[in-house]
Amino acid sequence: MATFGTVTTTQQHNPNKSFEVVSPPTDGISSLSFSSKANYLVASSWDNQVRCWEIQSNGGSVPKAAISHDHPVLCTAWKDDGSTVFSAGCDKQAKMWPILSGGQPVQVGMHDAPIKDIAWVPEMNLLVTGSWDKTVKYWDTRQQNPAHTQQLPERCYAMSVRHPLMVVATADRNIVVYNLANPQTEFKRILSPLKYQTRCVATFPDKQGFLVGSIEGRVAVQQIDEAQQSKNFTFKCHRDNNDIYAVNAISFHPVHATFATSGADGAYNFWDKDSRQRLKALQRCNQPIPCSAFNHDGTIFAYAVSYDWSKGAENHTPAQAQNFILLHPTQDTEVKAKARLATSGRK
Repeated sequence: MATFGTVTTTQQHNPNKSFEVVSPPTDGISSLSFSSKANYLVASSWDNQVRCWEIQSNGGSVPKAAISHDHPVLCTAWKDDGSTVFSAGCDKQAKMWPILSGGQPVQVGMHDAPIKDIAWVPEMNLLVTGSWDKTVKYWDTRQQNPAHTQQLPERCYAMSVRHPLMVVATADRNIVVYNLANPQTEFKRILSPLKYQTRCVATFPDKQGFLVGSIEGRVAVQQIDEAQQSKNFTFKCHRDNNDIYAVNAISFHPVHATFATSGADGAYNFWDKDSRQRLKALQRCNQPIPCSAFNHDGTIFAYAVSYDWSKGAENHTPAQAQNFILLHPTQDTEVKAKARLATSGRK
């Protein structure tokens, strides 16, 4: 487990005394992704940049490299071997950046509209991109044309992949489930159980279902198997009395299978879906949290504090905006499911 030093100052954007990543992006932060092999963190931003830092065991961060897109970058993903970063966004391009070898980024995918989400699927050796052009495309990074183009019912808003399960959320509250053993056919399509626009999805670690977060401060826990539908439920979060905020990100802990939600209210919380309880509520930052991620062993929870566009462009002044990436060293008491006694004896 990573050991972290102590932080002595508390500021409005950092009420939980998290470690601050040095040299953060200069505009809104759109995604955070950790390598699955080491503590390397990448962030994409509305300043057209993808940046990488090495996170040290004492909570320090060392900028390693950065690349540029032509327009704001919306999403990032790592290759499973930790050698390569993929990024995409408003320039409609998917780029492959061989970061460990120091190579230059190359374009490996293209859409007719901005690319909202991206994932590497090692079991297929393919890159998957979801776009506002109402398609999902699969790319063999050695080929110019997509290996397959799948039509979506609407624009892609969020995507989560754990082979063979892929869940794509689109506009108009559609949620499309794919079995990647047969990616050319929809396995299931449902209307979101939440009444308002979908912001994020996250597949269960056991691949039996997924979480959906909406702009209405609510999360749905959804099983895929028709026989398990009685286990579905929704819960409210990221609310402050009558003020309701978007759930911007959901991340599962890689060890304990609990999860974190991050919201436009500037808060992040840890939850256990199986016992239906909140494990820990952290203090609210003074700006939204647009994205967040656990590192490969779950000892670090990274979250961005910056504008999330939830109040439109008229409420954003880039020259005055502040953007932060913060690192929270997780404690087992926060992220490990609490033992509970039940009549079945299950804990």
